[in-house]
Amino acid sequence: MRKKITAALLGGTLLLPVSSIAEQPAVKEVTIEELVVTAARSAEPLQEVTSSIMVIDAEEIAGSGSRDLGELLARKGIGHIQRYPGGLTSIGIRGFRTDALGNDLRGHVLVLLNGRRAGSGNLTKFDCRNIERLEIIRGPGAVQYGSAAMGGVINIITRQGREEAPKIEIFGTLGSFGYEESGILLSGAKSGFDFSSSFSRSGSDDYDTGSGKEFSNTGDDHKDHYSVNAGFTFMENHRLGLIFSRYDAAELGNPGYLTANDLDNYKNSSNDSLDFSYQGKTTDNSYTWFIRYFDGQDKDSWHDPVTSNAGGWDDGIPSSTKKDQQGGQAQISFDRDIYRITTGGEWVEYDTETTWDPEKTEYKNYAGFVLAKAGFLERKLIVDAGLRYDQYKVEVVEPAGRDENDNNITPSIGIIYQISDNTRIRAHYGEAFVMPGADQMGADYYSPWGTHYLGNPDLDPEKSKTWEAGIGYEGSQFFGEISYFYSDFDDKIEPKSVGFSQSWENVGNADISGIEGDLSLDIASFFNWKYVVTPYINFVYLDRYRDNENHEDLKYINQWNASYGVKIEDLDSFHARLNFVYTGKQYIDDWITGGYPTPVKEMGGFTVADLTIGSEIMKFNFGSLSLEGTITNLFDKNYAYVNGYPMPGRSFFMTLTYNY
Repeated sequence: MRKKITAALLGGTLLLPVSSIAEQPAVKEVTIEELVVTAARSAEPLQEVTSSIMVIDAEEIAGSGSRDLGELLARKGIGHIQRYPGGLTSIGIRGFRTDALGNDLRGHVLVLLNGRRAGSGNLTKFDCRNIERLEIIRGPGAVQYGSAAMGGVINIITRQGREEAPKIEIFGTLGSFGYEESGILLSGAKSGFDFSSSFSRSGSDDYDTGSGKEFSNTGDDHKDHYSVNAGFTFMENHRLGLIFSRYDAAELGNPGYLTANDLDNYKNSSNDSLDFSYQGKTTDNSYTWFIRYFDGQDKDSWHDPVTSNAGGWDDGIPSSTKKDQQGGQAQISFDRDIYRITTGGEWVEYDTETTWDPEKTEYKNYAGFVLAKAGFLERKLIVDAGLRYDQYKVEVVEPAGRDENDNNITPSIGIIYQISDNTRIRAHYGEAFVMPGADQMGADYYSPWGTHYLGNPDLDPEKSKTWEAGIGYEGSQFFGEISYFYSDFDDKIEPKSVGFSQSWENVGNADISGIEGDLSLDIASFFNWKYVVTPYINFVYLDRYRDNENHEDLKYINQWNASYGVKIEDLDSFHARLNFVYTGKQYIDDWITGGYPTPVKEMGGFTVADLTIGSEIMKFNFGSLSLEGTITNLFDKNYAYVNGYPMPGRSFFMTLTYNY
């Protein structure tokens, strides 16, 4: 019944644009010099960034119909997606990706929360509601942020309250398969104090796949997202800040493969963090500085009730992993008209406890960096460079093991030349690395089944070298940027047998290269329409992703990823977006069929469409009401990002929002 009600409400929203568009004034062109912070760790104009960077602003996030960060980025087509039922999503950029289990120490794409390590690579744990924007470096970001930033960096920047009347937003969502969500957003600023916060809770039942089969144990009891960004500004140029975020999810269905559907396994999951910061600058803006301390915890526990285990092989004791994180950052920038220098240091610690071997490990990282940028020829020519030094200590604490030390130096250099007011060319070279884990370097223990695990203290970090070049154009009607990149990936860490022991070694070399592009066109401006109609496409094509050791294509990498569609909006509140995502073919290990060696099969080559339409429907003295409808998997495609885990079929969602 709820699905029918939601579909009927969505049909009502389809009528919204008829009156909304007709009554709107002509679109006015607004030019804003957009600032980003991710590539240089301090604010700089987007057009002066030598790296390939994508910005997704709050307006686009709000109009996407996405319910978490994993769903949002799956719709952007920026790379390989692994999305499971039960709240787990990893994403790839340029052939590298976040860790499939959400461990950011093992990943090759780094997730940041307001410029520091988020403590997890599982994108489902991050809400979309209180995000000001996403800044995504496509390519290495290790010189700025250290280990794991090999394929890219995803920086989640939360909202900050503004000097205006307080804003209140209360929303409720109903959707297919028993989906329910409600929440509130509050923001504002007064007398130096600023505040922006959000809370939401969602829950859902089991879903049907695109083929019409019920996928049991895919629902969840609840997912809670909390976000607070508060601060106090004094003496105009100084701000004390506090940022708190929390994700708490209970009884997430953990179904296993559809062909062997476990009906009662479940997972509990959480991520918490708290930041304290101080930032300031001199009255002439020549010096700016920033200091931060942060603390957090990332936790997952898996429950396998005895009732689901034929033969009673498991006693039902849950398995879990808990990662405590703390760290600090300090930096200072010196800025003159023709150059800027930023230097600083970082410290971060992870203490990990698991219910399997090794039970407890520690990871410590101390780093220093310097970033420099200079402008010549009236800033038509921009040159930047960076250098970072990282020192690591890893230790297996329980069972008794060893501690090991390592270090790494990372350089980068880039250049931009502004050919005209609208056109620029750029080139960039950057190195990146992923440090070995504590067990890989320092293990010395026996597993419950008797295997001796012995760390290799001579392991080197996994490393990459990336060259890229691109050209971009930005006009009043057309935006386009095309880039070519090539990455040389060395010293990949793989398991190996040493006598009767299990260890690790640096083996393997791979080449990854391709073309990525972002193109959009405002066709309404050619006809002087009173609204905006913008077709767009984002794509990545890999012309090479080759393992040079076995002379085969790398597994779990799509040759093609693309997002394309059209968005329509006016200057008031109406917005609509029809989005298509193409996920190309990939080679995977087919674990479902079993057997040894594991057979390799081809998977993928599908397109999924989503439609979102929304508008303000009522305005009164003390606020307004807006209605938004979303259809995901519009054509009821039977598809899966991970073999054996098909995604939901056609789904309807309706959101009613009160704004004050």
